[in-house]
Amino acid sequence: MTAFVRPVRVESIVDAIGNTPLLRLRNLEPNGVEIYGKLEFMNPGGSVKDRAARQIFLDAIARGDLTKDKVLIDSTSGNTGVAYSMMGAALGYRVALVMPKNVSQARKDITRAFGTELIYSDPLEGSDGAIRLVRKIVSENPGKYYYPDQYSNASNWRGHYLGTAPELLADLGDRLTHFVTGLGTSGTMMGVTRRLKEHARPITCFAMEPSEPAHGLEGLKHMDSSIVPPIYDRSIHDGTVTVDTDHGWDMSDRLVAEIGLHVGHSAGANVYAAWRLAKEIAERGERGCVATILCDRGDRYFAPMKWEKHYRW
Repeated sequence: MTAFVRPVRVESIVDAIGNTPLLRLRNLEPNGVEIYGKLEFMNPGGSVKDRAARQIFLDAIARGDLTKDKVLIDSTSGNTGVAYSMMGAALGYRVALVMPKNVSQARKDITRAFGTELIYSDPLEGSDGAIRLVRKIVSENPGKYYYPDQYSNASNWRGHYLGTAPELLADLGDRLTHFVTGLGTSGTMMGVTRRLKEHARPITCFAMEPSEPAHGLEGLKHMDSSIVPPIYDRSIHDGTVTVDTDHGWDMSDRLVAEIGLHVGHSAGANVYAAWRLAKEIAERGERGCVATILCDRGDRYFAPMKWEKHYRW
C-alpha cells in the first residue's frame, strides 16, 4: 500500500478534503481475505459527506447557480449539513438546513457553530420528512434559495467518482476485489462503483441497506420503504447486503474494543457487511480484498457539553 500523504500546505480548508487513510482491519479478516476501511472521518468536516458538499458547492458556483445573494438550503440527517456549513463558512455563502428534530445534538451544535440556520422537520418522518419540508420552503420562497437537492444532484456522486474511488485504486489497485457501502443519498455508492467498474480488472460492488424500514442506523435508507434518490441506479451495483441495527451497533462496539477505532453506527454496519462478504469469499475457498467506508466518528453521536465562551479559572 502506498504511504498516506496529505498536502503539507493548503490555501483553504476546502483543499484539505480527501486523501484519507485506508486502515486494514486485520482482527476481522478470515483466511485469505483482506478487509480495509477508508477513514473518511479524517476529512476536515469529520465525515465522508465533505466530498459531496465540496463538489456540490464548486460545481454550483462554476455554473452561476449559487451566488452570494442566495442561501444554500438542503435537507440532511446531519453529516452533509456539517459539510455544507463548513463549506459555506470557508467560501462566504449563507447556509440553511432542514433536518429531523431527532438528529444527534452534536450535529445540531456543530452546524450552528458555523452560523447555519436550522429548520426542524417531524422526527417521525425521518429524512423523507426533511425532503418534503425543504421542497415546500423553496417553492414558497422563489429566488431566495439555491436548493442543490443532494438526493438528485450528480455532483454528489461525482465527488466520489473523482476522489474516493481513485484513492482506493491508488492504494489497492488490482488487489481490490470487492467494495461495499451503505445507501443514504447513495452518492458514495454510485460514484465509487461507477469508477471501480471502469477498472481493468473486475471489482464486485455491493450496496448495504438496513434490513427493516424502522431502524437505528442514522443516515441510511431502507430503499423499498423510502423516497428513492433520483441519483440512485440499482443496475450499477452487483447486489445488496442487508444489515440489522443490532449488528451495526455491535460492530461499532467491537471496533472500539479490538482495534481502538471509534466510529458511528452506519460505519459499523458498513464494516459488518464487509466482514460478511469476506467470510463468504473465504468459505468458497477464494482469496479477496474487501473495502468499505468508515463514514464518521462515534463521538458525533454523543450529547456534548455546551460550548462555553467564558471560563472560570
